[in-house]
Amino acid sequence: MPRTHNTTRRTTSIRPATPATPRESPAHPYYADAHAADYDRWFGKPGITDATVDTLAALAGPGPVLELGVGTGRIALPLAARGIRVHGVDASEPMIRRLRGKPGGEDIPITVGDFATVPVPGTFSLIYLAGGTFFELPDGAARQRCLTAAATHLEPGGLLVFDAHLPEALAVAAASGIPEVVAETDEHLILCHRRIDPATQTYRSHYLIHEADRTRHLRISFHYASPGELDLTARQSGLRLKHRRGTWSGDPFTQASTYHVSAYERDTEETP
Repeated sequence: MPRTHNTTRRTTSIRPATPATPRESPAHPYYADAHAADYDRWFGKPGITDATVDTLAALAGPGPVLELGVGTGRIALPLAARGIRVHGVDASEPMIRRLRGKPGGEDIPITVGDFATVPVPGTFSLIYLAGGTFFELPDGAARQRCLTAAATHLEPGGLLVFDAHLPEALAVAAASGIPEVVAETDEHLILCHRRIDPATQTYRSHYLIHEADRTRHLRISFHYASPGELDLTARQSGLRLKHRRGTWSGDPFTQASTYHVSAYERDTEETP
């Protein structure tokens, strides 16, 4: 789940996109801006994308839906093509330009700003983040702000859905020392190795990208949290877990799962 979109405080509703302040990754400044042109080619795996879109379409209900960290429109555009009204929040001008340049991209309302604040009016039947985007937020406080804000924008019966790595699976993969093959064609090879820092609950993804007889090294940092931590943060934000799956395809969440897809709804129970 390699999406990398950090955030900025400016919140301007746009249609089409207007300039956004570049966002910084703690490990690699302006990653999202600098590599917007390559994101889909490197990370847009059709199988995962199709499963994600199928699941979200089934959960969307009557709409509208909101994607936090909409990026190049990898998920938003195929959802919109199914007749679902999709809105997006992002802070990278190059990413938004890529979205606008695709068929249907001009029709999706985009708000430029910090998705942790959910800087949009109205309510939605579904709010979602995909590709690990939720863990680009810098700390637990920012994640709680995001969940709290999202809860206020959910329609009755609406859902907040996002995916997340499991810390145990991250640790096992990092300890193995075997890099993940992210993408491989006759023209390029991308490998990823992750290093875990339990003291800060972060992991750093090292990407080696070999293309045109040149190798580049990117370093991007993400945070992580256990499912129990996420459920507690959600509860403190006025949300409760509705269901948790082991993949975007809907496989059961088991001890063999390497990530999870969790759906939260507003907690309407009165506190004693």
